Amino acid sequence: MRGCLVMLVFVVMFGRLLVVFSNTDTDTVNIGAIMTVKTINGRVSSIAMKAAVDDVNSDPNLLPGKTLNLSIHDANFSGFLSIVGALEYMEADIVAVIGPHSSVMAHVLSNLANELHVPFLSFTALDPSLSPLQYPYFIQTAPNDLYQMTAIAEMISYFGYHEVTAIYTDDDQFRNSIYTLGDELSQKQCKLSYKAPLPPDASLTPQNIHDALVNVRSMESRVVVLNTYSKTGLMVFATAKRLGMMKKGYIWIATTWLSTVLDSTGISSSNASVLQGVLTLRPHIPDSDKKRDFERRWKILSNGSIGLNPYGLYAYDTVWMIARALDKFFNEGGNISFSSDARLTGLKGTQGLNLGALSIFDGGKQLRANLLQTNMSGLTGPVGFNPDQSVIRPSFDIINIVGNQGLALGYWSNYSGLSVQPPETLYAKPSNRSSSNQLLRRVVWPGNTTEKPRGWEFSNNGRPLRIGVPLRVSFKEIVTQVNGSNEIHGFSIDVFLAAIKLIPYPVPYEFVKFGDGHKNPSYTEFVNKVAYNVLDAAVGDIAIITNRTKVVDFTQPYIESGLVVVVPVKKLDSSAWAFLRPFTPLMWTVTAVFFIIIGVVVWILEHRLNDEFRGPPKQQLVTILWFTLSTMFFSHRENTVSTLGRLVLFIWLFVVLIINSSYTASLTSILTVQQLSSPIRGIDSLISTNERIGFQVGSFAENYMIEELNIPKSRLMALGSPQEYAEKLGAGLVAAIVDERPYIDLFLSNNCQFQVVGQEFTKSGWGFAFPKDSPLAVDMSTAILTLSENGELQKIHDYWLKRKTCSTQNSDSDQLQLDSFWGLFLIFGVACALALLIHFCMMIREFSKHYSEQHDDQSSKSGSRSVRKFLSFADEKEEVSKSKLKRKREISMSYVNGRDVDSRNRSNRIQAEFDEE
Repeated sequence: MRGCLVMLVFVVMFGRLLVVFSNTDTDTVNIGAIMTVKTINGRVSSIAMKAAVDDVNSDPNLLPGKTLNLSIHDANFSGFLSIVGALEYMEADIVAVIGPHSSVMAHVLSNLANELHVPFLSFTALDPSLSPLQYPYFIQTAPNDLYQMTAIAEMISYFGYHEVTAIYTDDDQFRNSIYTLGDELSQKQCKLSYKAPLPPDASLTPQNIHDALVNVRSMESRVVVLNTYSKTGLMVFATAKRLGMMKKGYIWIATTWLSTVLDSTGISSSNASVLQGVLTLRPHIPDSDKKRDFERRWKILSNGSIGLNPYGLYAYDTVWMIARALDKFFNEGGNISFSSDARLTGLKGTQGLNLGALSIFDGGKQLRANLLQTNMSGLTGPVGFNPDQSVIRPSFDIINIVGNQGLALGYWSNYSGLSVQPPETLYAKPSNRSSSNQLLRRVVWPGNTTEKPRGWEFSNNGRPLRIGVPLRVSFKEIVTQVNGSNEIHGFSIDVFLAAIKLIPYPVPYEFVKFGDGHKNPSYTEFVNKVAYNVLDAAVGDIAIITNRTKVVDFTQPYIESGLVVVVPVKKLDSSAWAFLRPFTPLMWTVTAVFFIIIGVVVWILEHRLNDEFRGPPKQQLVTILWFTLSTMFFSHRENTVSTLGRLVLFIWLFVVLIINSSYTASLTSILTVQQLSSPIRGIDSLISTNERIGFQVGSFAENYMIEELNIPKSRLMALGSPQEYAEKLGAGLVAAIVDERPYIDLFLSNNCQFQVVGQEFTKSGWGFAFPKDSPLAVDMSTAILTLSENGELQKIHDYWLKRKTCSTQNSDSDQLQLDSFWGLFLIFGVACALALLIHFCMMIREFSKHYSEQHDDQSSKSGSRSVRKFLSFADEKEEVSKSKLKRKREISMSYVNGRDVDSRNRSNRIQAEFDEE
C-alpha cells in the first residue's frame, strides 16, 4: 500500500527521531490534529479546536476525572510533514486524530488508520472518492464534495446551461471532485466540455495560470467552475480580469474556498472589482443560540485576527464528537490500551527501523462505532451520520459576490434541492424536487448585469465556423454554385442566410464545400463530418432521420419531406364506354341489384292499397321496372299511399341523390382530365413485384429500402439527375423511382408523363445539422420558426421551388368504389327489411281476423288450403277484405239471435256466395 511504503521510507531515514508524548498521567486522554496552521482554515480551526477542548474539560458531566489533551501538528503545506505527524501520534498513544487537512494526505494516512485502528476525522479533506468501505477509520465530519458538486450541477441546470469548463488544482483534493461534477452534470443532460488542470501550489507559476485561462477563453462555454485553494483561486481571478474574462457574458462558480475567504479575511477593495458577480457556496449552518454565543466569543478567542467561518464550527463540533464518543467508551468499561503488531515486530530485514513503536489501539473499533453513532446538537446543527458514513442533512448557502459582500441567493440541500427558504424549515415537509419548486433569487452577473448570460460564445481560436454545404449535380434549386465564382445559392442556402440574420449575436462563418462536383455526395458521410467535428455545421437538404439524430442535433425542419413512388404511365384513349368508368364493376352490380330491390319492396308495400300497383301480372311487372328506373331521375309518376312505402322511398331517393352526384362528378373528371394508368399503385405493390427501383445518388432512400423494407440491393439502381429519372423510366429500365417529395415535385414540373402513386410512406423534414448539444442549433431553430411565422420562409420556398405542376392524373382515384357507399346501402337495406317485417306482421294479423270465425269443420282442412287462402288474401285489395269481414259479422249476428228459417236460408246463400268468391 502507498501509505505503508511512505512510512517505511520515513522510518529508514529518520529512525527514532519521533517526539513521544508523556503518558505517565493515566487521567489524560490524548488526541492529535494534523493541519497547515498558516492557511485560513488552519488558523480558524486551531482556535476553534482549542476552545472546544477547554469547553469539554470544563464540563463536569463529560469525561469525569479525565482531561482531554489536544496536540496540533503543523504540516506546513508538506505531505511529508503530515506523515511525520501521523507517525508521532501513532507512537504517542493517541486515540484519535483530527485531520489531515487535505485529501492528498488523507489517501495515504487512511491506510495507517486502518492498520492501527486509530480513527482519523477531517472536516476539510472532503474528496468523495475516500470511500468508507476502503477506509473505514477515516471519517468526514463535514459534507463531502459529492454534495457540493451536486449543488453546482443543479445550479447550472437551473440556469439552463449545458456545457461547463472546470479549472482545478490537479491533486486528490480537487481532481476527484471535478470527476464527480462531470458525473452529476451528465445526469442533468449537461456536460463538462473542457477541464483545465493547474499544477499543485508548490510548483504553480503565474504563467501556468495564464496559459490555462487562454485555453479556457478559446472554448465555447462561458460557464466556469473554479475548484482550488484560496491562494490559487485569487490568482486565477486576477489573471482572468487581465484577460477580459470577468466581463459580461461569463459565469463563474467558485467552490467553498471563496466563501471561506469572504467570511474569514473579507474581500479587499482591489479584489472586489475582480470578483464582481461570482457565485460561490458555503456550508449551511442553521441559526441557533449556541452558534450566536460562539460567534460572540470568537472575537475574544481570535483577538480579532481572523473571522469565523463554517469550518471553524465543524472543527469545534469534531472535538465534541470525539469527547462524547470517548465518554461513552469509558462508561461502557473501556480502557485505553495499545498492543504491538506481531507482523511488524517479527518482520525480517527491518533491523533499526523501530517498527515495534507502532502499536494498535485496542479500543479503536469501539471508539469508531461510538463516533458513527453520534447524535448531538452542535454549533453546526444536528450532528450525526447516515449508514454510508456521510453526515446527515448536507446543505449549502448559495452566495453572489456583489462589491465586497456576499448576497444570499438561496440554499441547496440534498433533501429539497434549490430553495429560497432555509433547509431546516423544509425537513418537516414532504420532499419536492420538481423543477417548478426549484428557486433562487436574482443574480448580479459579471459585468454588473442582472441579465442572464447566454453561457457560450463562439470559440476565440482565430477561425470562423466551418459550415459545410453539399456540391449537388442535380436539383440545383436546392444548393448550387454560381459558375465561375465561389458564391453558393439555392433554397437551403437562402433559408440559412435568412435565419442567421435573426440570431441576436454575430456568427462568423464560412462555407466549406462537400463533394467532388461530379455526383451528389453521400449525406450520411456529410452528417458524420459534423459528428466528428470536421465541420461545425452542415447546411443543405439534409433529411432528419433516426440514425442521424443519434450523432448530431438538428434544427427545426424548414420544409416537410417524405419518400414517394413515381412511375411511368400511359395515356388512356377515349372510349365509347367511358360512361361506365365512374363505377367499378362491383359498384355497378350492387347498384343494379338495389334498384330491383326498391321496385319489389315498394310493390309489396303498395299492392293491397294502391290501384297503380295492381292489375294483370304483365302490367304489374312493367310497373315495377318503370318505377325502379324512373326513381333514378326522380321522375316516377306512381304515387305511394302507404306509410311504410313512403318511408322506404324517401330513404331510397336520398341514396339515389348521393349516387347520382358522385357519378356526375366522377364522369366530369374522366371526360375533362387526361386519364393515366399504371400497374403500380404505391409502395406495397412496388415491393411485391420484382421490378428494378431507382433512387437518387447520396439519398437515404437506398438504406431505408434495404434495411426497413427488405428490398434486395440487386433491385436498386442509383440515378444521378432528373434526366436519368426520365430516361430510365421511359425506357423501362426501372419500374419506379423512390425519392423525397421536394425533389419529385421539381421533377414532375417538367415531366408530366410520370406521376406519384400512393401516399408518402415516410414522414420527415429537412434541417441543418450541428454537433450534439450545440446551443447554436437551438437559436437557429428559433430563427426558423420566426421565418415560418412571418411568412419569409414561404416566400423563399416559392421563389426556388414553386413550379408549374401537372394535373392530378390518377384514373383509379376517380373511379368510385363500393367501399365509399356500403354504409348507404346498409341503411337502405335495413329500412327495407324492417318495413317488410312490419307489413307482413300487420297482414297476418288482419288475415287471422278474417278467418277466425269460420266453422269448426273448416279448421280441420289441409294446410295447403290455408296457404292458398293467405296468398289470395295478400293479393286481394284491402277494401274488399274489409267489406267481406263486415258481411261475415252480419251473418254471425243473425245466426246467434235465432232468426227464422228464411233468414238462415238467406245467410246460407250469402255464405255460399262468399265461398264462391
